[in-house]
Amino acid sequence: MTKLIGIAYKTEKRGAMITTEHAAVTQSHGVENDIFGRPGKRQVTVMSVQQWQLACNEVHKNLPWFTRRANLLVDGISFSAQDQGKQIAIGELILEITGETDPCKKMAMAYPGLEKALLPDWRGGVTCRVLNDASIAINDSVSLKASAE
Repeated sequence: MTKLIGIAYKTEKRGAMITTEHAAVTQSHGVENDIFGRPGKRQVTVMSVQQWQLACNEVHKNLPWFTRRANLLVDGISFSAQDQGKQIAIGELILEITGETDPCKKMAMAYPGLEKALLPDWRGGVTCRVLNDASIAINDSVSLKASAE
């Protein structure tokens, strides 16, 4: 089953990621309490546990998923360039994939080689725009579908 297995946010720039079991996600604020949740193409970031594991394998270290600083972690989906414009449904929440979450220098600082390990095949996850307000929780079902247009 494809499901949500992680939710995280940060309340200040360069701050620690805070994990939670459930969260409200809104068009105006993204994941509740997240400093970067303002409206736009990078409102919420979503990462695949399978792709994260590939990056961890490449650096020979099993790092906590929130090292990536993504908001949501899903199990059972791997993202690619073909997914841009598609929608991710997480419970009642609908997100539109706006692009790839490019790994930055913070990943190299978090662990040697991590930035490079996240570069191929959209391993760093996707950026999304929130299309509706909803509450989400760990174990909510997740699906990837073509946009409603």
